Amino acid sequence: MKPVYIRGLYLICCCLYFLPYITAQTGDTAGTDGQNFSRSIIRVNSSLVSIPVSATDASGYRITDLRIEDFRLTEDGQPAEISRLADSSQSNLNIALLFDISGSVNQNFEFEQNAAIEFLKKIWKEGDVVTIISFDEQPEVRLRSGDNLQEAMWTLRQLRPTEKTTSFFDAVILAARLIGQSASEETRQAMIVISDGADNTSEASFAAALAEIQRRDAVFYAINPSGASIHLNRINMRGQENLTAFANATGGTVFVSEDAEKLDSIFDRMASELRAQYLLNYYSLSQRMDGKYHRIEVSIPGRPDLHIRARPGFLAVSRQLSE
Repeated sequence: MKPVYIRGLYLICCCLYFLPYITAQTGDTAGTDGQNFSRSIIRVNSSLVSIPVSATDASGYRITDLRIEDFRLTEDGQPAEISRLADSSQSNLNIALLFDISGSVNQNFEFEQNAAIEFLKKIWKEGDVVTIISFDEQPEVRLRSGDNLQEAMWTLRQLRPTEKTTSFFDAVILAARLIGQSASEETRQAMIVISDGADNTSEASFAAALAEIQRRDAVFYAINPSGASIHLNRINMRGQENLTAFANATGGTVFVSEDAEKLDSIFDRMASELRAQYLLNYYSLSQRMDGKYHRIEVSIPGRPDLHIRARPGFLAVSRQLSE
């Protein structure tokens, strides 16, 4: 009996020893798969900040031969050391594509649909992933972290316009959280929105949506298909203001499409920027996830003629708490 007793005692001790690790992993992985679990642990406990950066000259030509020593970075006015710089060939894209299918923007729906498909074909390379969200009175995830171009194009082709109201802010928050859950510091993140930016049925507010995208490393791009009608009334103007605020907060931009034929050229410009984008990583000078906003500035001292586009700051919050 003695050997059995000893073996039993040994097993009990082993279980007690490993119990804290088993419990911690069970709590952290609830609702996620193994891949997302490993990524979330890295991002929650790290002060690493990822910044997509683009550089153009006076004629708009994109500069693609910059080195890490060319860049300077400050956080809240204090110099910060850049730990890594990758160009677009060294980093994959994690895209959230938001498609407004509500009644306010369906005049050129089929053309917008086809233009978005062509856009994906132009920028896609192996290792990229895309999340597709349609929204009217509520957002719906049509594809989550898809890594197959054909599947993504098929998903876009299945979208159909509606005459319903618009929950734009809810869709932005959903997209920001999903892209945050599937991202890593080696990927460039982008939210691409086709919408007029108007909102009339969201549960969330503009401020909540803005705060959510400021927590992420994604650049916000938008195409407003309303054209000149953005100036016709207060609703249209407010929608354009929403898009512009989100873009400015992330170093992105907003395009206004005057007619359907210009959509292709707009998508071409976005694709060109994404293909020429750098990914800059650094460890934040603030080690506390205190919810404060920290301003960052990226410059290239040796090339003052270049125009630099990067997000102006970030909210220092735990990724785990915000997802």
